[in-house]
Amino acid sequence: MRAPATDRGRLLLLGCLVAAVTLFTATVPLLRDWFDLRVYYGTVNTWIHHGGRVYDYRVPGTPYGFTYPPFAAVTMLPMALVGLRTAIATALLLNLAALAVVVRVLAGPGWRRHGWYGAVLAACVLALFEPLRDTFSFGQVNLLLLALVLTDGWLLASGRGRRAGVGIGLAAAVKLTPAVFIGLLLVARRWRAAAVATAVALAATAFAALVAPDASRFYWTQALWDTSRVGRLGYVSNQSLQGVLARLGVDGKAVWAVLVVVVLGVWARRARQAVGAGDWQAAFALTGVTACLVSPVTWVHHLVWLLPSFAVLVRAGHARVAGALYAVLCTSVVWLWFDDASGIDGFLGSNTYTWVTLGLLLFLPVGHLRAERRPTSHSTSATTDPPSTAAPAIAAACDQPGRPSTAATGTAAECATDRAPASATGPAAGLGRARSASSDPTGSTRPPAANPQSSSSRASS
Repeated sequence: MRAPATDRGRLLLLGCLVAAVTLFTATVPLLRDWFDLRVYYGTVNTWIHHGGRVYDYRVPGTPYGFTYPPFAAVTMLPMALVGLRTAIATALLLNLAALAVVVRVLAGPGWRRHGWYGAVLAACVLALFEPLRDTFSFGQVNLLLLALVLTDGWLLASGRGRRAGVGIGLAAAVKLTPAVFIGLLLVARRWRAAAVATAVALAATAFAALVAPDASRFYWTQALWDTSRVGRLGYVSNQSLQGVLARLGVDGKAVWAVLVVVVLGVWARRARQAVGAGDWQAAFALTGVTACLVSPVTWVHHLVWLLPSFAVLVRAGHARVAGALYAVLCTSVVWLWFDDASGIDGFLGSNTYTWVTLGLLLFLPVGHLRAERRPTSHSTSATTDPPSTAAPAIAAACDQPGRPSTAATGTAAECATDRAPASATGPAAGLGRARSASSDPTGSTRPPAANPQSSSSRASS
């Protein structure tokens, strides 16, 4: 399908699309009433203004409270200075800014060529993505952490690896799951970046211990090991391997531990392959996918970590596959099994997002992302043409760490076999191209409403 050729046609198309997306988001996925943000806000206010303890706070009418490391509470201290509405508005702006950073990093410099039409079209497509909808309406921090991590990915892919590690370290100090990206730095043998990330995470944790020693002691000795604080593992929103096992009635940790080891083994092999090919975008995408699988709890909104994978698929020339998988994650299909996940249909349907995540881990293309074919013949005049504007990008891609140096002659041709074509647009550019409403939020008690997607369906995590 071709885009309208005139501005009038584009405006008409975008008007219809915006109306459809607005109707969809207003009717299908009910807002979550900023539940997680209310947890953050209530925790900080109780701590600062009423002398309460960080991990003792509970949202009124629920058993759920703060579950992040103490450093996360420290970073949220400014909320104690403002009202709840201001905190909500600030969270929206921060998430929008983080989303802009994520899109910019994944799309690469080519995003400008699409102008206002491409920007509005991308906004409509992103608005349909269930993990993004949940992140905004819960007031979650996932996008902020993803932006921090991808910034480090961009630094590594663009040859600025000496500055990398700070984003990953901060993200790991706020929430434990991004610590998997330190593992990626170790797998890639980026010792300096891994050391920086580890040092930043430890320094942030130590700072939190100075500010809130009692909270730090309680978290690292008790709260961290109590998964019941987060929510019911078998709840349908938990789209991790542990969630699949819990819905099957498998309570022991042994099976889960074995699956985690297998997944980490597959990830390490594929991540090394991606890094060896200079494909940092695929390496970071695979790590985000792995983090979602091995975490004991991966609520639907955590799946924003899959966004880099869709960028990799598009850049690799698999736009239809990316579109199909992306569409699945827009449907909220897993909620059809909210009440009963038994039987074959329950096993397959209630874990749909987990199957998508597992498929991305196993089959995400790495390295040779729709390599440009060399022409079978060239006229001698081809070597005397003026250099194209893509030459700096090609040269940069060839100079990635871990890639063998190439001679001056044939450099562009050799690199063309291991990078996306210069004509790739949107997410096709990516990291590699930089260098080339009940009171129970977890469903542990059934809400009286028939709609399973009320704002009360899960816990803060």
